[in-house]
Amino acid sequence: MTLEEAADRLAIRELVDAYAHCADRRDCEGQMALFTEDTRFLVFMDAKASTPSQTITRRADLKPVFENLRQYEATTHFNGQSTVVLNGAAATGESYCLAHHVQVQDGRRSLMVASIRYLDTFTKRAGRWLFSERRLMVDWIETRPL
Repeated sequence: MTLEEAADRLAIRELVDAYAHCADRRDCEGQMALFTEDTRFLVFMDAKASTPSQTITRRADLKPVFENLRQYEATTHFNGQSTVVLNGAAATGESYCLAHHVQVQDGRRSLMVASIRYLDTFTKRAGRWLFSERRLMVDWIETRPL
């Protein structure tokens, strides 16, 4: 592995982690800045579905999706294993995340945990890696009282 490849792999991992960090801190602007202007963001609430439940095709349209996290008292996204295939200034990857969402309804707290896989396409622009496409694939969800 070359030094440049190692640096690119680290930068992509930091991008994936920055997404989770911004989500948990409700930093919508910071989260949006991780995407290209012409990004594609596809949500598959059922990972086995052939069509997404939601498709967004511009970075500016991501704001309501990210602001939707404000409905939760707290969230914690634990990033797990990931793979990346580099091809010059482009890359693809898959990363795993356990997303924890604390909800309060009618005075009762519950925890919703979603097992998510992100299927990503990355592009390097002006020396910085960004998401050009992110497919959020929900493999399972569990909700339990806290």
